[in-house]
Amino acid sequence: MIQAPNLPGWAALIVGILLLSGASLTLLGTIGLVSLKSFYERAHAPGLGTSMGSILVLSASMICFSVLQTRPVVHEILIFIFITITTPVTLMLLSRASVYRDRAEASVDQAPPDLARVQPNAPNNNDCKGQKKE
Repeated sequence: MIQAPNLPGWAALIVGILLLSGASLTLLGTIGLVSLKSFYERAHAPGLGTSMGSILVLSASMICFSVLQTRPVVHEILIFIFITITTPVTLMLLSRASVYRDRAEASVDQAPPDLARVQPNAPNNNDCKGQKKE
């Protein structure tokens, strides 16, 4: 039951471009995950692959089945909403857990500095209104 022969040429071209773009972004996210060294560098590459790559693949699926009129695109919309909500939240929670672990283990070379400790010691040439003090 392959329905691709019923797909018009313009829709097949759009679907193909979206699928190739989504697969390419997912591949770039995978390469970034493998090639980058620390957790903090690795955190953003898979996020790109899972969010934009899957959104492009879902868009291709929505266009394909909308043109063929075989079924509504409710599944793709629900998957899009789920990925859009869960990917940033998961990345934020993993990053916070990693920062906490690195600070607890006193791994100074990888942990970002604590902003509460850095700001009071930093020179401040601006007052509350954003104008420079003289």
